[in-house]
Amino acid sequence: MAQHTPPLLVMLLLCTLSANSSFQPALVLEMAKILLENYCFPENLVGMQEAIQQAINSGEILQISDRKTLAAVFTVGVQGALNDPRLTVTYEPNFVPVMPLMLPSLPVEQLIRLVKNSVKLDILENNVGYLRIDRIIGEETAVKLGSLLRDNIWDKVAHTSSLIFDLRYSTAGEQSGVPFIISYFSDSEPLIHIDTVYDRPSNTTRELWTMPSIMAERYGKKKDVIILTSKRTIGAAEAVAYTLKHLKRAIIVGERSAGGSVKVRKIRIAQSEFYITVPVARSVNPITGQSWEVSGVSPTVIVNAKEAVTKAKSLLAVRSAIPKAVRHISNKIGRFYAFTDRVPALLQHLQSTDLFSVVSEEDLTVCLNQDLQSVSEDPRLIIKYMQNNGAIVEEDPELYKVPEDPELLRAMVDTMFKVEILPDNTGYLRFDKFVKLSTVDTFDELMAKKVWKPLKDTDNLIIDLRYNTGGSSTSLALILSYLQDSFQNYNFFTIYDRIQNTTTEYGSLPKITGPTYGSKRGVYILTSYYTASVGEEFAYLMQSLHRGTVIGEITSGTLMHSKTFQIEETNIAITVPFINFIDNNGECWLGGGVVPDAIVLAEEAVDHVYEIVEFHHGLRSLIEETGKLLEKYYAIHEVALKVSKVLLSKWAEGFYWSVIDLESLASQLTADLQETSGDHRLHIFHCDVEPESLHEVPKIPTAEEVGYIINALFKIELLPGNVGYLRFDMMPDVEVVKAIGPQLIKFVWSKILNTDALIIDMRYNTGGYSTAIPLLCTYFFDIEPLRHLYTVFDRTTTTMTEVMTLPQVRGQRYGSSKDVYILTSHMTGSAAEVFTRTMKNLNRATIVGEPTIGGSLSSGTYQIGDSVLYASIPNQVVLSAITGKVWSLSGVEPHVITQASNALPVAQRIIAARLLKTDQGT
Repeated sequence: MAQHTPPLLVMLLLCTLSANSSFQPALVLEMAKILLENYCFPENLVGMQEAIQQAINSGEILQISDRKTLAAVFTVGVQGALNDPRLTVTYEPNFVPVMPLMLPSLPVEQLIRLVKNSVKLDILENNVGYLRIDRIIGEETAVKLGSLLRDNIWDKVAHTSSLIFDLRYSTAGEQSGVPFIISYFSDSEPLIHIDTVYDRPSNTTRELWTMPSIMAERYGKKKDVIILTSKRTIGAAEAVAYTLKHLKRAIIVGERSAGGSVKVRKIRIAQSEFYITVPVARSVNPITGQSWEVSGVSPTVIVNAKEAVTKAKSLLAVRSAIPKAVRHISNKIGRFYAFTDRVPALLQHLQSTDLFSVVSEEDLTVCLNQDLQSVSEDPRLIIKYMQNNGAIVEEDPELYKVPEDPELLRAMVDTMFKVEILPDNTGYLRFDKFVKLSTVDTFDELMAKKVWKPLKDTDNLIIDLRYNTGGSSTSLALILSYLQDSFQNYNFFTIYDRIQNTTTEYGSLPKITGPTYGSKRGVYILTSYYTASVGEEFAYLMQSLHRGTVIGEITSGTLMHSKTFQIEETNIAITVPFINFIDNNGECWLGGGVVPDAIVLAEEAVDHVYEIVEFHHGLRSLIEETGKLLEKYYAIHEVALKVSKVLLSKWAEGFYWSVIDLESLASQLTADLQETSGDHRLHIFHCDVEPESLHEVPKIPTAEEVGYIINALFKIELLPGNVGYLRFDMMPDVEVVKAIGPQLIKFVWSKILNTDALIIDMRYNTGGYSTAIPLLCTYFFDIEPLRHLYTVFDRTTTTMTEVMTLPQVRGQRYGSSKDVYILTSHMTGSAAEVFTRTMKNLNRATIVGEPTIGGSLSSGTYQIGDSVLYASIPNQVVLSAITGKVWSLSGVEPHVITQASNALPVAQRIIAARLLKTDQGT
């Protein structure tokens, strides 16, 4: 129940009382006392009594003369304030308390009659049990009638195949009977925590668990149980339904239950004739943390109560068919699935899948399909519900078979291929299916004459697959062979057929009739949403082989690598891929459609070919120019030479056919540069306006700006244990630091100078100017001797500069004896990283946090030719003062690695531990 503030309760209780009555304020105080001592949510009443007394003393209570009206006002107030409709106040001058019927005290014969009147058992068709219980008997009564209940009810139910448990008319019962019923539908081990009941008057909490042994043969947890509920179902029956539902032991069918209470009491308010009904106990389910009280039990399947039995029977029929359907699905996967290594895991997962919530074939389909997809990671393996139970139609392979008759074959080739020479000496080839070849020679001769001879002297070639819906993979190798150099052998693809248990490799044909088109000229493949099956395989392979540029729409994603089977006696079908199509890189293609390099409308694809061809003409020069810039400016010359060579090699091998504009070229170049060099700082970007220099001459601040700069850049704090904390998020230029030096010493440095240890927070410092690093470092070393911090090699000037601490600085030094801790994150970079690495390298600081970004000390931006592409190239490297070797490009590794968000408390704990050791003299 939601908590409400006591003043709200007071207002709702008191604000509507009118004047001129003999009503005494003591009645309100007595009612508040009853609530405080008995209401099962005492935490919602904190401060209520004091607030009421204060309101009485201040004269806020007004009075109502009519007692029933007063009771109604109290009810509205208390229900509204505590959001609990079970709280009611009544005026009953003639109320006679009724003692509840105590069943255990009744004679056995009377108990037997009561049980017979409240329990009905029947065995329906297909050994489905039907058990109706209108009253949940308590533990004492159950013990008294033990053998009778066991022999006439529970043992008979235990031998049914499934059960309909009817609680629609259960309006009475005892909570003590709930554990037995839950135990009956559970195994003996392990014991299950089923409920926690808090009783307010005794202020005790009791946990309810399943029972290790019961007086009857258990129904267990394997067989299906469906519980029927109605709007009348209340009390202990709700506890049973709610618990079994959330234990995933029963499916609830019918209407939402009444939403009763564990225990309510009607209590007289002092010696008046007013009574308040109060829920004195509450239930908390250990699984949900909530309860069935007030809100009721929501059904899994909602139907009118009078239709619940019929619905339950149909659900049991569906669920009884589940094991058989799963067995059939497992059989199809075991026999046909192409990834044989994944079959055992899939079959095991099918056996262990939780199908508790399945109430229809549609549910079963969704559940199994999600599980198979997650385990197999294969989008081709699909289970689907066929609503109209339509016939499964498979493509006829004879449609693509090449005729043996020479005349028919010639006619087929003439009509199959459309060849044209378009403007700018661009060849055009369209064919709408791939034929099935049993022998290559005759078909090859005809195709060479029809296709390759007319196209042999074109500058570029368009292959139009926009209307190609597939066919046979056997003709792929022939067409691909014409698009490669004849003097090289290629492995195009491999097909594994699970049904035939064969693996077939397809590569360059040793001999083809016509002239090859070769690998140097551009090939542009046009696709549409209609491109399917083997047409998609061809487009995919042209990308995988780096032999062409795909232009158009994403293809249909329809691979003919699968068989679809109807699951017997259901409307469920499973599609099982029995063929694996493995590309030239050894990757199995799972389909899903080919994504073109240039996504355009299919009808506009030809026009885009000409734009991309023009772009490709200038591609080599841009790549060469990029390599030249690297060789001239990149700080590590031998790496630049290697990268430049690799770029041209990749271009020659066709890796840049997928590049279709300057943006994609920038992306591809960046990826290749970073992969080959191992330096993530190398970057190519597209910019229509010439970028400004990243490091302009810094502006010296005016006197008015100094205070603002210090407040914006620096944050200082004195932490417990006399530990200083200094954070700054940008490395300012040394001239700026000198200009604001006096104020910096006064407002920042002097506040942390006399601390026992210092934490420097660089977690949010992404860099800036490196010129201030020597000055900053100097403060943490003694005057003599001067320390060699690091050496900078500048590629643009080919100079080596040793960076040293300074002989003099403004203000006092922190010195070399006190501990310094630097906090880092993945954001820490550039000059901030150099400072951090220097302090670590010279053993002057303990680094705590995350590895830094590995940023550059200095990068230059250079235009690539006369294009709008620019290269960001690190032109300086830093050499260690200790080893003389180039610092790693991968960033600074902290001494203590932790998440950036935890770095500060971790550093504080280290400082505290070191100070403790110092105090103890160890």
